[in-house]
Parts: sequence; structure tokens; C-alpha cells
Amino acid sequence: MDVDSSLDHVFFPDSGVVSVVAVYADGSIIEMATIGREGCTGVQAVFGAKISSVRLLVQIPGSAAKMSRGAFIRAMGSMPSFRNLMYDYVQAFLEQVLVSVACNAAHSLKQRLARWLLMMRDRSDDDTLRITQSLLGEMLGVQRPTITNAVRDLERAGLIAPGRRQVMILDRQGLTKVSCECYQLVRARVAFHLPKTYP
Repeated sequence: MDVDSSLDHVFFPDSGVVSVVAVYADGSIIEMATIGREGCTGVQAVFGAKISSVRLLVQIPGSAAKMSRGAFIRAMGSMPSFRNLMYDYVQAFLEQVLVSVACNAAHSLKQRLARWLLMMRDRSDDDTLRITQSLLGEMLGVQRPTITNAVRDLERAGLIAPGRRQVMILDRQGLTKVSCECYQLVRARVAFHLPKTYP
């Protein structure tokens, strides 16, 4: 889904990860949030929006349930439990966006890279992430040589093993120690609003 496209459907991922990205005039993008099994795309539909204000990119392929915007709006109106769940998710989503903004300004690239990899791992349940270094650079808002250096730092520490179009997490606990506090903060906020998200 792209910016200003019609918000016809809401997707609820069962597996895989979707990134919500901002798009700039020069075509560059940067990630604002990720969506996994804890939530859904089209958060704006909760407030009745018909047009998407963001671009969505599938980062890790997977399956998802699909719901028309009309059915989504009807469910919000007729099912209090569904409506309350969506409100809880919106709170968790907004808190993730706010933490991401602060993190981009306050923490080193290595810390942010570790956080991003851990967030992908949490949502995919797989230590092997099918992603490229170019994608990592785009999501974290840095050039390819810069992200390559950060990846090498984590590789030398024995935390990850980069390969062709993939990154394997070797030491999740060690990666958590390298990550900034934002990783645990986002996990805590999601767990608070949506207690069944993490095992």
C-alpha cells in the first residue's frame, strides 16, 4: 500500500512483518513502526479514514487475514470487545512510533540495528531473517556503507551471521544487551496493552 492510496482493506498478519514507512520528496524512506501478529495494517481505519497516509512494505513474507474496510468499521460499531482490542492496539502502535522517533535521535546505529533485528525476530519466530543490508539501511535511514559497518560490528561480536539476502541471529541474549533500552520498552508497552502477544 502506498501513500494516498485507498484504504480498502485491513490486514491482520498471522506471520511475517510489515513496515510502516515515511516517504520523502527525494524518494527516500525511513521506518516508523513495524506490524506483526500483534496488530493490523490500516490503523487509520479505526478513526474512519478512507485514505492511507503512509506506505506499507512487507519486510518478511507471511500469511494474513484480510478484512474489508466496511466490515472492519461495522465490527468496530457492533462488537465492543473488537473495538476495545483495536483501541488497545492503537495505543501500543502509537507508543511504538513515539519510541522509534526518540530512539532515532538518541541512540547509536549499532543499538538501533540490534533493536530492529530483535523486533523482526519477535514477530517472525525465526532466527533467520530474509532481509538484505540495503533494506536495513533504508529502514534505519543510513547509507549502505554505514549499515555494512554496523552489521560487521555485530558479526565480529558473534551476535549475528549475515549471508546472501539474510541475517541469522546467533545470540539473541547478547543482541538484547547491545540493543538500546527502546527494545524492551516497546515490548513492555505491547505486552501491557496486548498481554497475549509475546510468549
